[in-house]
Amino acid sequence: MTTSSTPLDRRTVLAGLAALGAGTAPARAAYPERPISMIVPFAAGSGTDTVARIVAEQLGQRLGQGVVVENRAGANGSVAATFVARSAPDGYTLFMTTNTSHSANPSLLKTMTYDPVADFAPIARMGNLPFMLVIDPKLPANSVAELVAHAKANPGKLTYASGNSTGIVAGATFLKRAGIDVLHVPFRSTPPAITDIIGGRISMMFVDITAALTQVQAGALKALAVTTMERSKLLPTLPSMQEAGIAGFDITSWNGVFAPAKTPTDVVQRLNKELQAIATEPANQKRFADIGFDAFSGTPEELGQFVKDQLVNWAKMIADAGIERQ
Repeated sequence: MTTSSTPLDRRTVLAGLAALGAGTAPARAAYPERPISMIVPFAAGSGTDTVARIVAEQLGQRLGQGVVVENRAGANGSVAATFVARSAPDGYTLFMTTNTSHSANPSLLKTMTYDPVADFAPIARMGNLPFMLVIDPKLPANSVAELVAHAKANPGKLTYASGNSTGIVAGATFLKRAGIDVLHVPFRSTPPAITDIIGGRISMMFVDITAALTQVQAGALKALAVTTMERSKLLPTLPSMQEAGIAGFDITSWNGVFAPAKTPTDVVQRLNKELQAIATEPANQKRFADIGFDAFSGTPEELGQFVKDQLVNWAKMIADAGIERQ
């Protein structure tokens, strides 16, 4: 009598054990359980670095874990982008970057070591880094028109620096539309370029307000115009390049946070929630504005579509400026 029921009892017991094992399997630890690295593709003191340090501080407070900024400058942002793309997709390596790595490089570089769309999980836009044209104060120019006249009177004698893709494209666009001959001097990052303008070794550059505002306020650099179509609310007394006589000039740098592709959706959503709060909190908005950063945010999906759209826009700007891949 017991023989016929034994197999059924055994199966029942085994099924019960399996269910018990499934119910007690260790769950994934709550994120985050250790410090996070925020990779920046430019040197310390650059505009992106300055913004990243504020965001890292705020994000760390909200997550209850340290967020450490790590600068990996080089190859027009490619060194940092490649590092992040090859990092573990676990939410512990973030990338605060700009249009340099994610909009312009595919049209500026002959060889790409990462894919700005396929290799990254978009998390959140953080805002824009408006640019301005600054010059050595010793140059005899107090406006864009006077700078153009001086350059035309001294062909090949002036120089312009760049520390990122926006500086490269803005400079080449300016030269082409103004019809002037100025030598391009590329730098690894923005801070040393600023130093060389202050030292009189470079004539001018297009630089983000965040990186150069202090030097402009101190009189070490002279600002002539902003690169947006309209005046910037961050520096309302400066004319736009359009106002200054360079028709259709409208170039700005955007800023966003990414993770490696295949980062878990719940991690991306948690980070997006906190980053949106950081960008839109009134006290932070003022803090960002004071350093020349126009902060705002959005969803991961919006950033993903924005990146695709900007790849097309920057390809056109680069082609129109006559810049060849390097």
